[in-house]
Amino acid sequence: MTSITIHDLDNALTRSLSRRAAEHGRSVEEEARDILRRVITGSTAADADMKAAQDPAAAPENLGRTIHARFAAIGGVDLEAPGRGTMREPPSFS
Repeated sequence: MTSITIHDLDNALTRSLSRRAAEHGRSVEEEARDILRRVITGSTAADADMKAAQDPAAAPENLGRTIHARFAAIGGVDLEAPGRGTMREPPSFS
């Protein structure tokens, strides 16, 4: 993968990008990649994740989104949290 650096972004644009990334629950870098991907190819990261979930040969870009895409079609999965027992005593080094 290639890295790029963008200099001289104005503060308002940087704040908007940060806010947008937070709204989507991802990093600023990931948000910028998604914006570039959408503008250039017309598809989103979610589209790529759905394709990866349907095609096991496709390398997943983001494991969490790929797992979510796989289970989204059946409405997700609710798992019961395991019960907690009492904590054991810490070891004594004396």
